[in-house]
Amino acid sequence: MRARKPTSIVYTVMSFTQLAPPLPLHVVDRGKGQAMAVIDYGPEFDLLWVVAMDEGGEIWCVPNPQVRMQANWSLGRSREKPTAMGKLAPVPLVAGA
Repeated sequence: MRARKPTSIVYTVMSFTQLAPPLPLHVVDRGKGQAMAVIDYGPEFDLLWVVAMDEGGEIWCVPNPQVRMQANWSLGRSREKPTAMGKLAPVPLVAGA
């Protein structure tokens, strides 16, 4: 009788983090909202932000590349209109690296 090959079991760990207090965000192509939670399905996936939209009250799970922080004068974040980015954001090169 032949010995069985050991099988490897891969468990994926999902993390759900409630944000208290909620964070004011801008969702590209949707508008302003309040992030209530973040869902992390692991390193192969974008973070998902659970956002309640200010206009209409809809709740969306928004992938990380589509989320921007709202303007904040005291922190120096301007009111420039956020632009949509593709699936992967470009990484700036660091001199001397």
